[in-house]
Amino acid sequence: MSESYVIQTQGLLKSYGNVQALFGVDLEVKQGEVFGFLGPNGAGKTTTIRCMLDLIRPQGGTIRVLGLNPQAEPEAIKERVGYLPGELHLDENMTARQVFRYFNRLRGNRSNWDFIQELSDRLKLDLKTPIKNFSHGNKQKVGVVQALMHRPELVLLDEPTGGLDPLMQQEVLRMLAEAQDNGATVFFSSHIISEVQAVTDRVAIIRKGKIVEVAETASLLNRSMRQVRIRFQQPTAADELFNLPGVELVDKDDGLSVLLQVEGEMDALVKTLAQYPVSDFETERTSLEEIFLAYYEGKEDK
Repeated sequence: MSESYVIQTQGLLKSYGNVQALFGVDLEVKQGEVFGFLGPNGAGKTTTIRCMLDLIRPQGGTIRVLGLNPQAEPEAIKERVGYLPGELHLDENMTARQVFRYFNRLRGNRSNWDFIQELSDRLKLDLKTPIKNFSHGNKQKVGVVQALMHRPELVLLDEPTGGLDPLMQQEVLRMLAEAQDNGATVFFSSHIISEVQAVTDRVAIIRKGKIVEVAETASLLNRSMRQVRIRFQQPTAADELFNLPGVELVDKDDGLSVLLQVEGEMDALVKTLAQYPVSDFETERTSLEEIFLAYYEGKEDK
């Protein structure tokens, strides 16, 4: 497997008894990218991540994480990875400070306490209160800090912003962007599509244990549908617009405005419009959420 990829899985198979969870999952995550793993609960996101860390073992396929085989060298991988599980279990009687000191000892005291304090301050996390007195959101903050505090090469996060208010969600996303800026690769699963759209370089969509799309986030959005409203300075036929490839007329208002649906690039439409008396031009692009829903509601199983 290529060393240019931090994560590679090929033909990953996993079942729980008679229930098949993964059907030959293939993934390649490049060094230094933020990679989004998108799917609803039960699609196979958590199972895939747990296989990467040898927390569970697949029935088939191969995995490489940081160039290593998780089944042969799990400790070496965990030493270089920051992991936030979807369901975080902590000693309820410990404080956040004690939790971080515990994890730091496990990792050979590699963390800088000033950095731990900085992350905690940014998330408004009280280090002196016992975990048992924390809300779900504050427990999630503890999980985020422990995953990032040792500046790992690879960050694996399973639903990282669950339970956080919008301001804290944005702060966590900023932390992930900063980790990438400092050379880390970030792989995170989510069903909150807006945050995947905001920060990822590429995204994989998983459906019922199968990868149905892997693409650059920008490319996925660019090739999706857009609605375009054009208003003219005077009544205009503009029939040439409706014959352009990928352009479909949705509505026409007495020649003064048209509503178009455009698939793919906008270049041909914009160039053609230059010959018409346009007073206003509005465009609304399909969101990643709408693309995602198309895979789950409008497509047959592959």
